Amino acid sequence: MDKKELIARRVAQELHDGDVVNLGIGLPTQVVNYLPKGINITLQSENGFLGLGPKTVDEPNIVNAGGQPCGIIAGASMFDSAFSFVLIRGGHVDACVLGGLEVDQEANLANWMVPGKMVPGMGGAMDLVTGAKKVIIAMEHCTKNGEAKILRQCTLPLTAKGKVSMIVTELAVFEFRNEQLYLIETAKGIDVETIRSKTAAEFIVADDLKFMPIDSEEQ
Repeated sequence: MDKKELIARRVAQELHDGDVVNLGIGLPTQVVNYLPKGINITLQSENGFLGLGPKTVDEPNIVNAGGQPCGIIAGASMFDSAFSFVLIRGGHVDACVLGGLEVDQEANLANWMVPGKMVPGMGGAMDLVTGAKKVIIAMEHCTKNGEAKILRQCTLPLTAKGKVSMIVTELAVFEFRNEQLYLIETAKGIDVETIRSKTAAEFIVADDLKFMPIDSEEQ
């Protein structure tokens, strides 16, 4: 199992039946492939949809907020972007799953730009992390150069301050509790010292630390 699949499988276990969920582009879109049995969610997209589904030949011109071809499920709704952001800002999205460039120990997120590089725009990320009831960051633990992405303090321009609920990587799961960062799960075969060596942030090891369940049956 590759890193991205492991992360997507673990994030899927945080979603509940009936949730309205917004999935960011890239890795987060894989989460729907691993939902536990009996869990049905409604996908919301900033460009004006409730009820996104897989692409079908009957709907060749529908795209999600990332510009990727998609379909819609029975009972889906379409509306303008203004109404879409009313849903987001009004707290009607139960969870959002986004990628991250950096997250720090104060629950701050940086995920929309790297100075000096071309930026397509911040999209709806700032609204989502502020309006969603639960904010899950799904990302690889380190950069391609091996540098930590979970830091004491973000160095890149922030998307939002103090809004992250949970971080899921291929090595560990962190949760913010009472404004402190807790390590709550490690991948099988990974010890706490390995996590510390690859994490720049300070964190507390939860008393109930356990291994990351890969499938819902393992919980």
